[in-house]
Amino acid sequence: MSVLGNLKPEKVFHFFEEICSIPHGSYDTKRISDYLKKFAEDRNLTCYQDEDNNIIIIKEATAGYENADPIILQGHMDMVCEKTPESNIDFSKDGLDIYVDGDWVKAHGTTLGGDNGIAVAMSLAILDSDQYEHPRLEVIATVDEEVGLLGAASLDVSKLTAKKFINIDSEEEGIFTVSCAGGVTVENKLPIARTDAKGKKATLKVTGLLGGHSGIEIDKERANANILLGRALHQLREKYDFLLIEAEGGSKDNAITKQAEARLLFVEGTKQQPSDAIAEVSDFAALVAHEFKATDPDIKIELSFEGEEAVSEKAFDEDSTERIVNYLVLTPYGVQNMSKEIEGLVETSLNLGILKTSDEEVSATYAVRSSSDSRRDMMVEKLRVLARFLGGSTELSGAYPGWEYMADSKLREKAVEVFKQVYGHEPKIEAIHAGLECGLFAGKISGLDCISIGPDMTGVHTPDEQLSISSTERTFNFLVELLKASK
Repeated sequence: MSVLGNLKPEKVFHFFEEICSIPHGSYDTKRISDYLKKFAEDRNLTCYQDEDNNIIIIKEATAGYENADPIILQGHMDMVCEKTPESNIDFSKDGLDIYVDGDWVKAHGTTLGGDNGIAVAMSLAILDSDQYEHPRLEVIATVDEEVGLLGAASLDVSKLTAKKFINIDSEEEGIFTVSCAGGVTVENKLPIARTDAKGKKATLKVTGLLGGHSGIEIDKERANANILLGRALHQLREKYDFLLIEAEGGSKDNAITKQAEARLLFVEGTKQQPSDAIAEVSDFAALVAHEFKATDPDIKIELSFEGEEAVSEKAFDEDSTERIVNYLVLTPYGVQNMSKEIEGLVETSLNLGILKTSDEEVSATYAVRSSSDSRRDMMVEKLRVLARFLGGSTELSGAYPGWEYMADSKLREKAVEVFKQVYGHEPKIEAIHAGLECGLFAGKISGLDCISIGPDMTGVHTPDEQLSISSTERTFNFLVELLKASK
């Protein structure tokens, strides 16, 4: 029995429900890709499926639009798979357990995948119908956007003819995104040596942070647990002799780290009593809580000992401990430059999202973002120099270009005109400090004219994700009218 069958637009929510029934997490896109291919074949539409599972579906212009400029509609087919501890869903086998709550579509205990299944559903609704007037449509559904824009990076665009591009991956109705930052993942690796040592074991924890998206929310200047861990370790190191055993924090480079911890060994024979360090950390926690009272009111930094007796442990040696603590103190973090062209827009930032310890090294992984290629490269170079100075190395991955603002955009002008006719007021025109696939396509297709739109969604990438039904209807109606006006 259909859950969304009574919602409008009927075709949009029909296809969205079908998408939700098919497992389609990042790196697991074969089944959803095959579904899209069969959709096209059943309707005698030209379809290209590449070896990475990206899909291009082409529908020729309706009568009277044969000479109009073709238009690309684009979204990604993969979703972020997150669930609550209580959920028993197996994302590799099970469809989503979706339901309607007032004006919202949600999923029980999991992410919904409105990001970006709703873009695919809207595109299919248009492709499936003969009632809409439009130029030649080239619909792109990419894979693995959520893990580095990988599908957009690999897609062969030679089959495409359009120079106008509508991305449907924004999450706030009434906003046209017209520019975004480029970025790269930087991993610094610092080798460590371990030694046999004896002392009292302790754990230093940083918890209670709000976290957030390292692009969209970096300007809020929220605390990063990995950075605070480094500050706390430095504070202790000024008075106490300890060796690190490990330091860990975060699992995604593009998320502001919410918690981190270090295991320490307070070595025997020190002048200061290790038990006094608990009060030292408590005082430091109060200082930090005051610093971030407006952004992270629930910060906790706590030191606890695992027992009263000294134990033997394989810990970092003195030099390794000193280098890692110094690294965490010296590493840059957060907003580095604001845009001089667009008020309030972050130009350059970085986020230390993942801190890991293995037997032989400590690694620090960052998301570096900038709308200026030169400043992005300089930020990368700073991290490279810091790692090299402390005996480490640097690896880069997942680079993607920025999407530069186009001053003379015919598509944007037409979209604003249609929006005013449909809504009765002007849309907001914004640039964002986060990555969109528009940047990769703009780099591949010379002169590409892009906008990004989308319906209201909240809680994206979390089990609280929800999609507004009424906003979806309005956004879809606007998209249909924009295509109709593109003669």
